[in-house]
Amino acid sequence: MTHDLRTRLQQPGILHAPGVYDALTALIAEQAGFEALYLSGASLAYTSLGRSDVGLTTYGEVRDTVARITERVALPLIVDADTGFGNAINVQRTVRGFERAGAAMVQLEDQTFPKRCGHLSGKAVIPVAEMCGKLHAALDARLEARTLILARTDALAVEGFDAALERAERYLACGVDALFIEALRTPQQMDAACARFAARVPLLANMVEGGHTPVEPVAQLQARGFRIAIFPGGAARAMAHAMTGYYASLRTHGSTAPWQDRMLDFDGLNDLLGTPELLALGTRYEAV
Repeated sequence: MTHDLRTRLQQPGILHAPGVYDALTALIAEQAGFEALYLSGASLAYTSLGRSDVGLTTYGEVRDTVARITERVALPLIVDADTGFGNAINVQRTVRGFERAGAAMVQLEDQTFPKRCGHLSGKAVIPVAEMCGKLHAALDARLEARTLILARTDALAVEGFDAALERAERYLACGVDALFIEALRTPQQMDAACARFAARVPLLANMVEGGHTPVEPVAQLQARGFRIAIFPGGAARAMAHAMTGYYASLRTHGSTAPWQDRMLDFDGLNDLLGTPELLALGTRYEAV
């Protein structure tokens, strides 16, 4: 990691972080000109397991993905750590491992385990005191001050909006660096959350296509007071939509010809990946 996310969040302008799920999506997002990336736990489950976001991914799978992404791109990476994969001691291992792998910010949520996508029904949350203990453990575990801790609450769907705000207040008092109130239902709730917290701490807006929160452009989210905007599952949904059409066409036509105007060819993909530069680097050492 070559960027200091803490410094960036102190500067004007909302931080727009698209969701990625592997090194290739991270590389493409970096080339598109984004300032930061968001490793979506849901998208990782979708793409690596072919499963829903119901707590099936493990600490090691996420850590290894973080390492592969940060080895390939220089942008700061916000990492969805779910519940920390266990209790406070597990949280400490998670934070240390993700930090060593290159995470710039580690997101922890207050769901019970196994967790589920924040926009699915049937969630449950742990007691506030237990979550505060996990957040203190996370803050104590980090080795560098520039590694940020993001506290997420899923209490709105379980305990109501006011309770979610009170949980966020308690989590902020623990000393976290940013807040994420999941699945805000209306523009009025979005504005109320910003009115309470935006002047004190970066507040994250989660844009999920078809989810509970109204999907708005980043300029509008910035006007409301949000400091971070993520579109965590958009890439996975776009990929799934494209691949559904691609495989159906290949099965029907027995050829990729009908899709070639929607594909990179061999040279195009190698240009995106930087293959010519990589091969040139290899020749540099051949004569040593």
